[in-house]
Amino acid sequence: MKIGITCYPTFGGSGVVATELGHELARRGHDVHFITYAMPSRLNVFAERVTYHEVSVPSYPLFQYAPYDLALATRMGDVATHVGLDLIHVHYALPHAISAHLAREMLAPRRLALVTTLHGTDVTIVGQDRSYLPITRFGIEKSDAVTAVSEHLKRVTIEVFQPRREIEVVPNFIDPGRWTPESPDLACRLVPAGRKVLLHVSNFRPVKRVLDVVEIFDRLRQRVPATLVMIGDGPDRPAAEALCREKGIAPYVSFLGNMPALEAVMPAADLYLLPSDSESFGLSALEAQACGVPVLGYAVGGLPEVVAHGETGFLRGVGDVAGLAEDGASLVLDPPRYEAMARASRERAIRLFDADPIVSLYVALYERVLAAA
Repeated sequence: MKIGITCYPTFGGSGVVATELGHELARRGHDVHFITYAMPSRLNVFAERVTYHEVSVPSYPLFQYAPYDLALATRMGDVATHVGLDLIHVHYALPHAISAHLAREMLAPRRLALVTTLHGTDVTIVGQDRSYLPITRFGIEKSDAVTAVSEHLKRVTIEVFQPRREIEVVPNFIDPGRWTPESPDLACRLVPAGRKVLLHVSNFRPVKRVLDVVEIFDRLRQRVPATLVMIGDGPDRPAAEALCREKGIAPYVSFLGNMPALEAVMPAADLYLLPSDSESFGLSALEAQACGVPVLGYAVGGLPEVVAHGETGFLRGVGDVAGLAEDGASLVLDPPRYEAMARASRERAIRLFDADPIVSLYVALYERVLAAA
């Protein structure tokens, strides 16, 4: 198959999943063409059967805002025509599903199948601005198939949009050979002697509650010598840095910015912190568990589908920083219990979220959509 993939080329989960899916499809012999405005953060353009097509958005004085959705539709149609795409798989409904639908309308009567994967905020943002509801529902219903990354997100999508079509659940996945507890040299160099390492990775947006990350760490380190590693960037990073200085813990906290090779750092952690207000899935928590790192987070959204409370980590109510700090401290102070949870974390991650069977679900979905066409 010749498959086009469009995603947001950022460090967020939707772009990461789309990129990893493209790599897996290429390894299976499919030709994969990424169509987006910038290079996805984890894309290997030197991989065989992987091609990147940039979307350039011309700037005209008439437009107050550059019409990216129209430029994307035009580029999708251009790539589909010249490389002979069979199908385009968009990650995130707005504006990608709308642009893809417009592209195939321009290509008619030539057939271009459309699969849309919902990742979370493309659905939940409608709760904040209802003006997007009709066009998001339109994109969902005009797709040949729609998937959601968790049962929770499927339920929310049905509740919000009441679409006249089925929503299938295809979860996010990991490559067990890449995400492994075996610590590379880089990870070893990051581990301070005699301290436990707590890790957080995000886009530092308010929904990620990075100030709660700092609060959990501050409480935990009062019982256990520890250091905190914060990876990523975003609007709440300055506030997090200021809180560390205010509490006098700045010497024990490292802000490393965005890093593309997280698999080289994740195994160095003893605990992974993800106290978000909302998580449709929680890909970074899955990656941590695959590396044998237990997770501390809030029992919201799809995260309980990824983290088994008491087995692969601990989940508390939103805002319970004291409870999570106590859970984490008690765990790392009990080595036999910690080792058992670390093993269980990796075992469950591989058993439920191994890339091979999940990518096979996507391939079967593509074949079914193309056969129906």
